[in-house]
Amino acid sequence: MSDTIPTTETTAFYREIAELMIEALNLEVTADDIGLDDPLYGEGLGLDSIDVLEVALVVSKRYGLQLRADSADNQHIFSSLRNLADHIAAQRTR
Repeated sequence: MSDTIPTTETTAFYREIAELMIEALNLEVTADDIGLDDPLYGEGLGLDSIDVLEVALVVSKRYGLQLRADSADNQHIFSSLRNLADHIAAQRTR
């Protein structure tokens, strides 16, 4: 989806994921502050490995998918809000 303009439904889902991360991590930002392609680690949102584990747990509970800590895809999945949301949308069971 990264090469296409998000639909209203997709945009709402990106916002839902951003708000889920904000709530889970008690971040002092709004969903609008998180750019779709901004890095979630380091310079961007500033998440660390513990934050990512917390997000993975909340995502697993909410959407019924398993995000494994040892997955080779994690660096890509958690590289941006867009990649995380697109992965959830593709893998979710609820």
